[in-house]
Amino acid sequence: MSANNFNIKGLTDHQVFESRKKHGKNQFDYKKESGFFEAVKSVVKEPMVILLLATSVIYFISGKMDDGIFMAFAIVLVAGISLYQDSRSRNALEKLKDLSQPVCKVIRNNEILEVKSEELVIGDSLIIEEGGAVAADGVIVHSNDFSVNESILTGESLAVSKDATGNENQVFTGTSVASGLAVITITAIGNQTKLGKIGKSLESIQEEKTPLELQINSFVKKMVIVGVIVFAIVWVINYFQSHSFTNSLLKALTLAMSILPEEIPVAFTTFMALGAWRLMKMGIIVKQMKTVETLGSATVICTDKTGTLTENRMSLAKIFTLDSGKIWNSENIENQDEKDLIRLAMWASEPIPFDPMEIALHKAYENIVESDERGNFRLVHEYPLGGKPPMMTHVFESSSGDRIIAAKGAPEAIINVSDLKTDQKNQLEAALTELTKEGYRVLGVGEAKFEGNDFPKEQQDFPFAFKGIVAFYDPPKKNIAKVLEDFYTAKIAVKIITGDNSTTTEAIAKQVGFRGYEKSISGEELISLSEEALQKTVNEVQVFTRMFPEAKLKIINALKKNNEIVAMVGDGVNDGPALKAAHIGVAMGSKGTEIAKQAASLILKEDDLSKMVDAVAMGRKIYANLKKAIQYIISIHIPIILTVFLPLALGWLYPTIFSPVHIIFLELVMGPTCSIIYENEPIEKNSMSQKPRAMTSTFFNLRELTTSIVQGLVITAGTLLIYQYAVNQGLNEPLTRTLVFTVLISANVMLTLVNRSFYYSIFTTVRYKNKLVFLIVGITIFITTLLLYVKPFSRFFDFETPSLTNLSLAVGTGILSVIWYEGVKWRKRKKVE
Repeated sequence: MSANNFNIKGLTDHQVFESRKKHGKNQFDYKKESGFFEAVKSVVKEPMVILLLATSVIYFISGKMDDGIFMAFAIVLVAGISLYQDSRSRNALEKLKDLSQPVCKVIRNNEILEVKSEELVIGDSLIIEEGGAVAADGVIVHSNDFSVNESILTGESLAVSKDATGNENQVFTGTSVASGLAVITITAIGNQTKLGKIGKSLESIQEEKTPLELQINSFVKKMVIVGVIVFAIVWVINYFQSHSFTNSLLKALTLAMSILPEEIPVAFTTFMALGAWRLMKMGIIVKQMKTVETLGSATVICTDKTGTLTENRMSLAKIFTLDSGKIWNSENIENQDEKDLIRLAMWASEPIPFDPMEIALHKAYENIVESDERGNFRLVHEYPLGGKPPMMTHVFESSSGDRIIAAKGAPEAIINVSDLKTDQKNQLEAALTELTKEGYRVLGVGEAKFEGNDFPKEQQDFPFAFKGIVAFYDPPKKNIAKVLEDFYTAKIAVKIITGDNSTTTEAIAKQVGFRGYEKSISGEELISLSEEALQKTVNEVQVFTRMFPEAKLKIINALKKNNEIVAMVGDGVNDGPALKAAHIGVAMGSKGTEIAKQAASLILKEDDLSKMVDAVAMGRKIYANLKKAIQYIISIHIPIILTVFLPLALGWLYPTIFSPVHIIFLELVMGPTCSIIYENEPIEKNSMSQKPRAMTSTFFNLRELTTSIVQGLVITAGTLLIYQYAVNQGLNEPLTRTLVFTVLISANVMLTLVNRSFYYSIFTTVRYKNKLVFLIVGITIFITTLLLYVKPFSRFFDFETPSLTNLSLAVGTGILSVIWYEGVKWRKRKKVE
């Protein structure tokens, strides 16, 4: 497209600079609290930080300065880790926000450029097209069959026609283009737009939490409540036994700290934000965090044909004229009848084409004519694409009074408004069958004669003569057969929802190895079905043709009622409602309309459906890794809680085996393990051959929760066994504490390695590409060695260097208390074989 078609030069670079300097950027700028200070406030409110603060104060009051300083340092460290994770999450989301920003076409320096919406300035000449969103307020200076949907401002769902000459010549930010094309001169941007002035209310709107987030928050809150109750009970019991306020308070705080699983919400936030960031790096833009959760559960993918299964690279391939009754190849056009048909089809297209088929018709016209007539005629009346099946009509006139009335659309639509004899209809039917069974997209072309300027209200009222058929070839994408096979392997059903006819769709579907291409249903047939029949049909049928927005929406809603998790892939205006209704709305980033992108929750930048396979794989990986992290947290928290509680409750020889300094060290070991190691884990090789996970109301099923509890109890048994062994051997309290602590650290390291998969053996997972595993495990072992063998450290933690025999026994017990689960995994694999 050339800017010369509009005769608009637009602003110069200098004018753009001056306008931006004077009026600023095109973005809403409301008062918002700093993200950093919000994060700091959130950290200060964390229960673990509050407990650490209280413990530190008690240590200082009781004169234990070393312990008090260590606790103060721990507060800084815990807060630092939380702020770092929050910063990573916010940075990832900011990058996503920047990438998902709409791109606009503007005329500057007499050229059409693409710029981000925030770069628009007052005075810019902005081009807005069907399916696009209006990015700034402005006045229309040029329009073609232009109408906008202003429901976001007025609540009125019907489109409003607008042009440069009438009273309705203004457009507003946030509205969407329902039809046609216009060029506007921008008059207001950002906060000064009509939407911006009422947008203050946006500040008070908070993002809704996802079901998984609510479940995790609920679990953590329950654990906090349990921690508070246990804290109070232990404090009271200890106070009556020891009559020492500070000592009993420290014991109670130690137990409370061991109960709090504060790593879980940190892990959730980190996994979701970094997951979205990883998807972004793959060319998949996630607009809503809940999409990351849902991706791994998709059971059905509904996809358009054109531009998704096919290249959307239309070329005029064949034509059929009713007069000759023959089908001709477009490369060998010599007869005048065929040339006249191409000429008429071009006049039925937009003067400035943006649809691939219309671009192909204009190109074909240029190739067959000696003298281009387009400059001699002007559009005097037009009828937008409408009706079921759809058609469109244009009325052109020359300065000498010559008139062209041309229509094109679905062949059935042109047939319905033409006076055809039976033999002509039979001819057309035979030609259509021959063309569509080879996968061609077909349009009927009609011509009308009409005197006077009192044009009919409906285009169907013109007395049309059916002239012929133009057939386009849109080749299948080269990788589409493999993409479909990948979906089928992942146990995901694929359905085609298209506006094309059944024969063309069947031909393309057959070429690409689509399962279920033999059976299809049209939009009109589908819309007439009862609710019960509809739900049955959407399960049984894989190909839906001649679809319109209401029919597409019905399919999505029926699949949802069948408890399917639906991903809808689309790029057109008509896909908007279905994209919005689907669990995962997927828009094409390059050829997709702005309306489709706004309605979608995920955008494929490269218009490549194979990226959807990658997205599903990433969704499954993120969810599986998050579960591994949380199962790890539950498993390792159980022995910490019971090792602190049981000696105290049962009155064993050394009741205070761990103090707050030991608990906080264990917490600092667990935090990086779950948030860093597991987030970085690769996808397991069987993930994309399993059924999608069910979207249940709970995060864990009973078996998974039982696995974590049993793992935790076995580690507890190992820990307390070493405790009793040390006591029976007459070892002192520091040495007993050292051995118990070593068991827990050894079990923690082993649990990290074993729980990398709940199916594959440790010998398989050790080969997974995750350098962080050995880094974090190495750091843990190194620091533990310092605590045991470097005197200042061991003295501070009240440890004593153990003998090699006792150390080996403690390490071995820690390993054995976890490694037994490898036997369970072996049995799982044997059952599958």
